[in-house]
Amino acid sequence: MQAQRHPDSGLCLALPPGNADATMTAPDHDPRNAAPPRQAKLSEVFGAVFWSFFGVRKGRHMHKDAVTIRPHQVVIVGVVAGAIFVAVLLVIVRYIVRSAGL
Repeated sequence: MQAQRHPDSGLCLALPPGNADATMTAPDHDPRNAAPPRQAKLSEVFGAVFWSFFGVRKGRHMHKDAVTIRPHQVVIVGVVAGAIFVAVLLVIVRYIVRSAGL
């Protein structure tokens, strides 16, 4: 028997002698018939952006985000979250300055 590595799954498949030209396909995995990934919810995008501000994100969540979240969603939510962050900082600084009487 000959062993060949499947290009998609990386599994070794044993082929009987004389079938070296046999096509290796995985019957349960056909990328053409796969359903398109669902769109991420706004809360999921906000959560991903929130944790990215801290630089912390679990690997399994990062891989899921890479499939469900689109780049334009990250940009829009990131700009809005950044603006909210700056506005909160300005309010805090103004409160401290007024309290100090400067």
